[in-house]
Amino acid sequence: MIDQVPGKPARKYCSAAHRAAGRRLRGGQEDDGMDAEFEPIPIQLPQTQEAQPAAAQGNGSRVSVGAPARQASPSDMPERPAPSPSGTGGQQAVRRPAPRPQSGPGGGGAANPPLDPGYGPTGGQGDPFDHAPAGPARPSQHGAPMSGNSPLTDDMIVRPRAQRPTMGWRKAVYSASGGRLNPGVSEAEAARNVLLRRVRRHLPGAHQIAVSSLKGGVGKTTVSAVLGLTLAEHRGDRVVALDANPDAGTLADRLTGEVGVTVRQMLDNIDSIDSLTAVSHFTSLAGRLQVLASEQDPAMSEAFNRGEYEQICAVLARFYNIIITDSGTGLVHSAMEGTLALADSLVVVGAPTVDGASRASKTLDWLVAHGYAEQVADAVVVLCCDRVSPEIDRERVRAHFLGRCRAVVEIPFDPHLATGGRLDLGAMRDETQMAFLELGALIADEFSA
Repeated sequence: MIDQVPGKPARKYCSAAHRAAGRRLRGGQEDDGMDAEFEPIPIQLPQTQEAQPAAAQGNGSRVSVGAPARQASPSDMPERPAPSPSGTGGQQAVRRPAPRPQSGPGGGGAANPPLDPGYGPTGGQGDPFDHAPAGPARPSQHGAPMSGNSPLTDDMIVRPRAQRPTMGWRKAVYSASGGRLNPGVSEAEAARNVLLRRVRRHLPGAHQIAVSSLKGGVGKTTVSAVLGLTLAEHRGDRVVALDANPDAGTLADRLTGEVGVTVRQMLDNIDSIDSLTAVSHFTSLAGRLQVLASEQDPAMSEAFNRGEYEQICAVLARFYNIIITDSGTGLVHSAMEGTLALADSLVVVGAPTVDGASRASKTLDWLVAHGYAEQVADAVVVLCCDRVSPEIDRERVRAHFLGRCRAVVEIPFDPHLATGGRLDLGAMRDETQMAFLELGALIADEFSA
């Protein structure tokens, strides 16, 4: 059956019942009211961040989806059809709006997700497009990342605690209470801990220290030995003390008492030394300090010249981190030239007396005159105060050397050092140990320079 209406296309019905069912579904509306072309209703959606640039390029209008040819009125909206009972004819297909077009500058960009009817003003759950993809964890209000990928350190998870005292009555209280009472460390121990941290400074390569003096009897060998013991005790690397005194030096006597194997024997076998074990055949051990004794025969020790000293230092630098050279008395012999040429740090020993201070000052004068002005500026002057007099203005002596060198260290009188016998770091007074610890810290300050 064909239903022809003037001015409209013909519509074909299978039967009169089919036509009547269609009218009932349309709610009694006239056929000519439903024959208009279906036009999608515009839906205004909130702009996402991707759509904002596109809107800004136009005239300020909002982006619409499926722009219609004309503005539809509520009367044009078809009512939702009621489900037809089975057996009463076919069901009318529901037309849906076209997919939302792509947004972005120039019409490009990725397509937006479809509109979820559960969102929006009617759904009560906010903007359906306000869901950014998951990104990295944002920092918390305390500045620490919220994710579990951050490393855990002592500063983060260990509660602050007082340092354990190791000296004086504070140590006694801590030990007697089984650690329940901790009065903390004293100012002296805190200063000692600071010096220890400086002494343990990282050393990238071998470092050679020359201990010299123009005058004998001022404590040069004592300073060399105790400095070596201090650095070896508080550092984890290898330290060796070399006696380069051509006049039968006493460095090994003060440290180990073993002088049967000397630097001369090492020179005779230097071509076969290829390991630390081979070097240890020619050294003796004082605590953790390795000691290389000088030749005790004066006739043979005179042959120890600059070339031989440089050969010894080249081998020692391969296996030891710190090399301390007791250069002996005098500055004009050949071995002393090699000592000054290879030294990274210079220690000049004197005393707060007229002859001790004047000879130390003349030592600096000689070094400057022979081209070692830079070493003098970085040198450390050690004043051994085993001989003191109230008639000497020690502050003036100290100020004199501070004006010429980097630092001055005073070694107080110590009965253990005054014996002139075997040296033991634990038998010295606390003030003496602190003085040598300060000397070691000043030397270590130059390790990374």
